[in-house]
Amino acid sequence: MVSALRRPRTFPTKAPARRRPTAAPAAAAKKERGRNPAKAALKEPFLLALGERVRLLRARRGLTRKGVAQASGVSERHLANLEYGIGNASILVLQQVATALDCALAELVGDMTTSSPDWLMLRELLQGRGDADVRRARLALAGLFGNGHADPARSRRLALVGLRGAGKSTLGALLADALEVPFFELSREIERIAGCSIREIHDLYGTAAYRRYERRALDETVKAHPAAVIATPGGIVAEPATFNQLLGHCTAIWLQASPEEHMGRVAAQGDTRPMAASREAMDDLRRILAGRAAFYSKADAVLDTSGRSVAQSFAALAALAAELAGMHENASVA
Repeated sequence: MVSALRRPRTFPTKAPARRRPTAAPAAAAKKERGRNPAKAALKEPFLLALGERVRLLRARRGLTRKGVAQASGVSERHLANLEYGIGNASILVLQQVATALDCALAELVGDMTTSSPDWLMLRELLQGRGDADVRRARLALAGLFGNGHADPARSRRLALVGLRGAGKSTLGALLADALEVPFFELSREIERIAGCSIREIHDLYGTAAYRRYERRALDETVKAHPAAVIATPGGIVAEPATFNQLLGHCTAIWLQASPEEHMGRVAAQGDTRPMAASREAMDDLRRILAGRAAFYSKADAVLDTSGRSVAQSFAALAALAAELAGMHENASVA
């Protein structure tokens, strides 16, 4: 009997391990940036400046990072990366192209100030000028287009600007009584027009709607009252057009206070909403003040209420208001 031929047994052979491709230089650099954000920031000053701009704008509007993330649909982590100069690296491509074309990034992107030759020529005239020269140019343009200090009632309307807790409501009411003119809190006028609270405006309609109500409240108050004292919301500087309207029709006084006094006074009123849910309340407050200070400083005068009682602050404010009124009177005579 012939035995059947058996096939030789075969054993599976292990396939040779594939060599992982070496990461491309760009990918490796990206990975390194993720591992070492501080080093990346030093290498990319443009992204660092962009992040600082985002932080300043957020602070100026008094928004937390979480709030901005929720409103924009961008993750809080991605927003943090952007603020620290390590997010959205593709913007560097635009910067490189702008450098190659010898133009500003804004000109490459195409904002309003680059939409025509006249805009570009205006930018060229103002570029490199000091703050005093730019202010003179702004006032001249405001007067030219009927939005400036040509308003004859401007000297009789006093607007108090500054962060919450500076004393705008308290001192404003006292000053209005002394001058025998009506007193208005613009926040209350906004609520009257909207038919709901400030918080409800933000929750139901959003920040953009609030800014529209704010502008309408200011316009109506200015139009109806040639003489008044107006306490403005701290964030009125967030909309430059509205703040410019205020400066054009009111004599503005910036009421200052230290961040600690701002926080203490608001808390003493039983209201900590501006810093609710924030673990770094004082740091946030300082950032808000830093973001808005450049706008507040455009006021006609400044009064620091730090370390002063209500009576002392009011006496100083009344004297300052009288001084401003005298300056306006002398200017009109001249």
